[in-house]
Amino acid sequence: MTSRSKSRSAARLAAVQALYQMEMEGTALAVLLHEFHNHRLGATIEDVEYADAEIDFFDDLVGGVDARRAEIDTLITGRLAEGWSLARLDRPMRQILRAGAYELLARPDVPTASVISEYVDVAHAFYDKRETGFVNGLLDGIAKAVRAGAARG
Repeated sequence: MTSRSKSRSAARLAAVQALYQMEMEGTALAVLLHEFHNHRLGATIEDVEYADAEIDFFDDLVGGVDARRAEIDTLITGRLAEGWSLARLDRPMRQILRAGAYELLARPDVPTASVISEYVDVAHAFYDKRETGFVNGLLDGIAKAVRAGAARG
């Protein structure tokens, strides 16, 4: 794994954590970004070393999800089983799906397979195989919907 792909992986995990914090505590975007830049990314907290993350990429993920949340949530909700809603998913899962959906929507520079694989890896940090399979399938469905025209282009 190159240092760039490691720093992007770290940015994705940190973005999911930041989005989770934003939803739990209602932390304003600017405050949240400042906190992560100065105190989390690349730091060691309670014996956990946070990898150096690509800051611009992290900012784009967190800010992009925040700015396009309604659009992203509609995309995700449209792929949930009947009777399921985004609110029924637990908070970490919502953030993983939101960040992955945003990246598929807004970052055509990142290959689809890389996006899906990365968020399945993030899901492994929180969940078992069943849930990671859910992340894989849902993001694959979103990718087919939002990248189909771009792939033919």
